[in-house]
Amino acid sequence: MTGWFQYELRLPAKSRGFHLITSAIERELVDLSRVRVGLLHCFILHTSASLTINENADPDVRVDFETAMNHAVPENLAYVHTLEGPDDMPAHVKASMMGASVSVPVRDGRLRMGTWQGIYLCEHRDRASSRRIVMTLQGEVEGA
Repeated sequence: MTGWFQYELRLPAKSRGFHLITSAIERELVDLSRVRVGLLHCFILHTSASLTINENADPDVRVDFETAMNHAVPENLAYVHTLEGPDDMPAHVKASMMGASVSVPVRDGRLRMGTWQGIYLCEHRDRASSRRIVMTLQGEVEGA
């Protein structure tokens, strides 16, 4: 039988940068162990932060991501939208480039990512508030 589950994860405010949140997501998915084969979709409810999947072992990767994004989207361009501060419009551009969602296969009650993969919250604001992620888990459910 197919099951659908939806959760909302609220993350506390984090500093600007790239933060691994795989463990926080897994803790919130109380029905994950019931899903034999399925898919997890994570969607961030914000326009100045994003989600991505990448290297989960070496913390230098997170530093390099921030460096590369700041190079690709500098804050000193002549942005028109500046009401919320000089980091706001660059944050919107970075969020659109990185994306608002990720999808991960599920098998035998576990996220099926590669050995060195993790899910990141990409915080693009200098002083962000808490962030919310809607997670939708669907799949073939054991015992249903």
